[in-house]
Amino acid sequence: MNKYFKITTIAYLVLLGATLGAGLFAGIVVTAVTFHTEQWLGEGVLTHYQEGLIMTQSFVRLSYLVNFTLLVVFLYEGYKYKKFERDTITQIATFFVFATGLLFAHYYIPDILTMQTAGEAMTQSEAFINTHKGSEINYKIFSLALLVLMVRNMQKACK
Repeated sequence: MNKYFKITTIAYLVLLGATLGAGLFAGIVVTAVTFHTEQWLGEGVLTHYQEGLIMTQSFVRLSYLVNFTLLVVFLYEGYKYKKFERDTITQIATFFVFATGLLFAHYYIPDILTMQTAGEAMTQSEAFINTHKGSEINYKIFSLALLVLMVRNMQKACK
């Protein structure tokens, strides 16, 4: 492995780790704080719907990072594939990163935004609840696939 590709691999691993960390932070910390504003602001300041609007904006911004990461994964893993440095685990993880990342950024986020635009009543519908639950499951799969991709590339880089 030449010097420039080693630097590229390190930057790639840092990006994967940062994306994974940002997603976990948004899902664990930001959500817990956003949906319990009554503890810091007092009762009745923000409704659950307004808290949801704030939370959605956090995930909209996270989708920018997800899109950038997908582009970099495509370039890096595509290059390694072309160089015949491929294995089944990495290919499966890459597929799941792409599929779930694209679903998150280009299906679930726009769909949730559209439903929120329709008003508070729509966000209490079964369609919204199912879409939201689907996005949570999708992002968990994305995170796991990202972790597998990161670990697998670390294993290859340390050989």
